[in-house]
Amino acid sequence: MPHIQHKEIEETEYMSKDKLVIFDTTLRDGEQSPGASMDKEEKLEIAQQLEKMKVDVIEAGFAVASPGDFEAVKLVADNIKDSTICSLSRAVPKDIEVAGDALKGANSGRIHTFIATSPLHMKYKLQMEPEDVIEQAVKSVTLARSLCDDVEFSCEDAGRSELDFMCRIIEKVIDAGARTINIPDTVGYNMPDQYANTIEQLIKRIPNSDKAIFSVHCHNDLGLAVANSLAAVQKGARQVECTINGLGERAGNASLEEVVMAIKTRPDYFNVDVDIDTRHIVPTSQLVSKVTEFAVQPNKAIVGDNAFAHESGIHQDGVLKNRETYEIMRAEDVGWANNRMVLGKHSGRNAFKSHLAELGIQFENNDDLKEAFVAFKELADRKHDILDEDLLSLVKR
Repeated sequence: MPHIQHKEIEETEYMSKDKLVIFDTTLRDGEQSPGASMDKEEKLEIAQQLEKMKVDVIEAGFAVASPGDFEAVKLVADNIKDSTICSLSRAVPKDIEVAGDALKGANSGRIHTFIATSPLHMKYKLQMEPEDVIEQAVKSVTLARSLCDDVEFSCEDAGRSELDFMCRIIEKVIDAGARTINIPDTVGYNMPDQYANTIEQLIKRIPNSDKAIFSVHCHNDLGLAVANSLAAVQKGARQVECTINGLGERAGNASLEEVVMAIKTRPDYFNVDVDIDTRHIVPTSQLVSKVTEFAVQPNKAIVGDNAFAHESGIHQDGVLKNRETYEIMRAEDVGWANNRMVLGKHSGRNAFKSHLAELGIQFENNDDLKEAFVAFKELADRKHDILDEDLLSLVKR
């Protein structure tokens, strides 16, 4: 089988402590959400949007899973040039060879192979002894490395794995050629300080840890995927695996938009940066929602309809005077046209006056404004959605 050509990457790009690699798995783990299946053309459309956003690594699928998944990975690999394209594979020869075949046309390809390392998974799922798991992992990484310059290895269920065992297996797969080591909290079991400590201890205790980037892949079963990911970054993780809208198995994965904007918004706290063009976050979120037919909840951070909307009069007045009183990000920076002042029963007079001014209505005196505002409040108690037509009718009657 031909060796995959991997584009030359400056060592500082992936190894610098100031660079956080964003690994998007919307097309693989995200697609594993029940009902979120995508065809190859839809995967390519999303991949092109992720490339526009400057995502570092796009996991395009699980090539061996089906002929359709193979074709999708191949299509994405053949057409995306600026992002590294990755295919997942179990730590078995057939999976790895099929992944390598699907990635042959990639400008920059990566094989991502995994095996379970927790006592629970090794005993009941794999039915293998720990020493045999290590041997299979090393063989798999060696095979993958013979097909592709860029190999990632994951300890499945690392969140419930024994630290000593992970130190042993990771040291050996790094020696075999893995250059990214992923530590997944596969079932969303860990707490942030616990998970961060695991990352810190692995980096400290593994003799050759400096030869690899340590990656995190957190599930959201307890609502902690983003918190766990960011805590791990603080302790040395330099790749975060995430998805658009937090899509993924069960309760989903760490949300790309939340991870990225936490880092962008708090440069005083995080000692890393990302290359993501955040202006494409909302359009990408909307595309994924459209393709999967999974609606984004209105109060979802960053990409929800209400993320930059204000109805409370106190909040509206503050934002109108100085946006930063109640907004820590600019709506325009993540792809929204602007923030929104929603007029309802909680709205204040300043927001009411400002919105009517946008509609071309100016009040001659405070008494006229007061009278219209009282009428507005009475209407808002009766009507949930206040339209511009309703406001215009109030001032013209």
